[in-house]
Amino acid sequence: MPSSTSAPPELRRARHDLLVRLDEVGTLDAHRLRPRIRRARADQLDDLARRVDEAAERVRRRAEAIPAPEYPEQLPVSARKDEIAEAIRENQMVVIAGETGSGKTTQIPKICLELGRGVRGMIGHTQPRRLAARSVAERIADELGVEIGGPVGSAVRFDDRTGPDTSVKLMTDGVLLAEIRRDRLLHAYDTIIIDEAHERSLNIDFLLGYLKQILPRRPDLKLIITSATIDPERFARHFAGPDGRPAPVIEVSGRTFPVEIRYRPLQVEHGDRVIDLDPLDALADAVAELLREDDGDVLVFLSGEREIRDAEEVLRGRKFRNTEIFPLFARLTAAEQQRAFRAHSTRRVVLSTNIAETSVTVPGIRYVVDTGLARISRYSTRTKVQRLPIEPISQASAAQRAGRCGRVADGICIRLYSEEDFEARPEFTDPEILRTNLASVILSMADLDLGPVDDFPFV
Repeated sequence: MPSSTSAPPELRRARHDLLVRLDEVGTLDAHRLRPRIRRARADQLDDLARRVDEAAERVRRRAEAIPAPEYPEQLPVSARKDEIAEAIRENQMVVIAGETGSGKTTQIPKICLELGRGVRGMIGHTQPRRLAARSVAERIADELGVEIGGPVGSAVRFDDRTGPDTSVKLMTDGVLLAEIRRDRLLHAYDTIIIDEAHERSLNIDFLLGYLKQILPRRPDLKLIITSATIDPERFARHFAGPDGRPAPVIEVSGRTFPVEIRYRPLQVEHGDRVIDLDPLDALADAVAELLREDDGDVLVFLSGEREIRDAEEVLRGRKFRNTEIFPLFARLTAAEQQRAFRAHSTRRVVLSTNIAETSVTVPGIRYVVDTGLARISRYSTRTKVQRLPIEPISQASAAQRAGRCGRVADGICIRLYSEEDFEARPEFTDPEILRTNLASVILSMADLDLGPVDDFPFV
């Protein structure tokens, strides 16, 4: 086979012309075709030219399928979209910190589309949970006026709803990690958005470290990290440039109204005695208190599925008038989960795990009941197993929960614990890597082929 230097001039020119045309095709097709063109024989050029034509046609079709984005004026991100667009255009990596309700999750992919991203490669948009990946995809598709599987698609385990014209792909972070095995430099994407990075799950930490390694080898790849306003500078420092300057951070305020915090602890003093209230009765009393307020739905945070079922039974026994009760947790089917997001005429009480804390936004919520508890994965050094104990949440998580109710009008959050209890809680939840058996971390890294642990750039 003639090398690029020993080949006849006509063959070298023909190869060069095809290589130049790779700018018209998708990044993944260009990655696959480039080495074949460089070593092609004269009798292979026609077939390669046909493949380049087909790849270029796919890019043209994808570009034509993208509708012109529009931005809801009431969202804070919409007012900052020009500033955000400029930051993305001028930098390979940007951190966008936004409070609950800022619109960062749904509007940033549209800003990327308007910049011409999502044409030669997809805009990969990760979410920590399957429910969030599906619901965000449906919301973006609805705002763009397209169907899921067209310009906007979603991919979760065992359910891939993407197509050849997909420009924005919502997926769980686990799906993107799995793709690294067969696409080491993520050539299928021209933009990656890591959403809810502040959750610092093991998958998110793996992705942030791996992306730091490949960005210098993919100068055309844009990385956007979105986070609640919880230490965004940590991510900016992690992705500092060769000159040591941190990546740019854009902070966007949330669309929030005042939220009144009411403390209703489960222990009350009665004379010289301390009485322990029944947690389910106290929760039902808090819901009843909020339903006596102005119109608006109630979101109740509980620690798990069993607690949700118990609370649902107690609340149905109260027979609140014109009020529907909906559970919301990860094991529900997609159809059951979507009931909590549909338009409705009655008041609703949504009983949720911490899935509704940051990942998804339940519409119409004006009131929150926070039990102050969550199931948090933690490795037990005593029993040598990974457990899911129920633990008090951090102050940051409590603030996220309260922030879910100040979006449509003045809100009220009832905390079923005391203010002193809140002040004594840790400021942030530990990253998952600090709560996980290190053997599990090392085995996961080996399974994903992420390289030696000592060399991996953890956040």
